[in-house]
Amino acid sequence: MSTLAERRAARRQYQKAKRKPVGEGSRFRALEKSAKLGGAKNPAAVAAAIGRKKYGKKRFQKMAAKGKKK
Repeated sequence: MSTLAERRAARRQYQKAKRKPVGEGSRFRALEKSAKLGGAKNPAAVAAAIGRKKYGKKRFQKMAAKGKKK
């Protein structure tokens, strides 16, 4: 388990990443790191579930495909 300071730092990084454009991947990575430090067993799945809920299946799949091409 990570320390409270590490979790707070990851959360600040996520808040900073939220200012960047959607679809570039930095938000996803920041959310994934925050979830990992929060104790999630599969942080990528947590980030994907949140993304699908926020953007919908179709739009999130489009962003995921764009990210895989990079």
